[in-house]
Amino acid sequence: MTTHRVTVRPAAVAGAFYPADPAELRESLGEAFADAVRPVPGAAVPKAIVVPHAGYVYSGPIAASAYLRVAPARSVIRRVVLLGPSHRVPLRGLALSSAGAWATPLGLVPLDASAAERLRGIATVSVDDVAHAPEHSLEVQVPFLQSVLDDFTLVPLVVGDASSDEVAAVLDALWSGPETLVVVSTDLSHYHGYAEAVERDARTAAVVVARRPDRLADHDACGSRPLRGLLQAADERHLTVTPLDLRNSGDTAGDKERVVGYGAFAIA
Repeated sequence: MTTHRVTVRPAAVAGAFYPADPAELRESLGEAFADAVRPVPGAAVPKAIVVPHAGYVYSGPIAASAYLRVAPARSVIRRVVLLGPSHRVPLRGLALSSAGAWATPLGLVPLDASAAERLRGIATVSVDDVAHAPEHSLEVQVPFLQSVLDDFTLVPLVVGDASSDEVAAVLDALWSGPETLVVVSTDLSHYHGYAEAVERDARTAAVVVARRPDRLADHDACGSRPLRGLLQAADERHLTVTPLDLRNSGDTAGDKERVVGYGAFAIA
C-alpha cells in the first residue's frame, strides 16, 4: 500500500505573537474573548469578517469581537478562505501554500486541496511557500478559528501586489454558500499619536462601511489590497458592512505616543 506524506507548515510566530504553550494559548484566547465587544442577540452570522493581526495582547480583543459573530455557525462553516498581506516577501498577485496542513499549538488544520486546485487556473495565483513561511498576518488567525469552529479546511492566501479586481476574482471563485467564511486580515494606521490615529481610523472605518475600495489608500491599512478586493466583492453583492470594534494599541497594551490601529467588521 502506498502512503502519502502530508507536508505541514509549522507555526512561525508561536511564542512571539501568541503563546506557544497550548494551555497558555487557550488562556490568552479566553482573555481576548472576555475583552471583546459582545454581539447583540440574534446578530446575523457574517459571510466575511475583517480582523487585525498584531500580537494577541495588542489586537486580540478586537479580533475576538469579530470571531464571536462567527461562533454560532461553528458546525456550519466548513471552509475558511483567509487573506492577508505579505509583510516580508515581495510578491506579485496572490500566493497559495503547498502544505497539506498548517500547525498551531492547538493542532493541525487541513488545507482545502480542491479549492487550491481551482485557484491554480487563475493567472494571478501562484504557489509560494517562501511568502508563507514567515508571514504572521494569516497564522495568528488560525487559533481563533480553531476556537470558534468545529472541523474546517483552510485556504490561506498571502496577497502582494494585486488589484481589487484580481482579489475579487479569487473570492468569486470560492465564495460559495454558508459553509464558506471569508476572513481578511489587516491592521489600520501605523505609528501615529493616539488622537491622530483615532481620527484616521475613524475615517478608514467609514470607507470600509461604505464599501468604497477606491477610497482606501495603502497607508490606511497594511492589508489594504485584500481589503479592497473584499469590499469590491461585497459591493457587487450589495452586502452590508457592520463595524464591530475600533481600538488601537494605546487602548490595549501599548503607550499612546506611537500606536497601531485595529478594526473588526462583519459583512453579511
